[in-house]
Amino acid sequence: MAGPAHDYHRGDMDISEQKSTYALFTALAKWGSLFTATVLLFLTVCFAVGAGFIPAAIAAGVLLVGGWWYLRKKPFTEH
Repeated sequence: MAGPAHDYHRGDMDISEQKSTYALFTALAKWGSLFTATVLLFLTVCFAVGAGFIPAAIAAGVLLVGGWWYLRKKPFTEH
């Protein structure tokens, strides 16, 4: 059985590993989603629309650069 309730002290546990795991997960999800969207756009424009390789590469490049600009780490500023 657990010890007395007064032995628990909120905020005493080291959570640095949980923080780094969460940061890794969110980064992989963010950049993986951008990569997946870019590949899907390229393949759709190239094959489904039939526009060809160059227009598909341009569209995918625009999405990749725009996504990188939007998703990059920005400095936190408090208003």
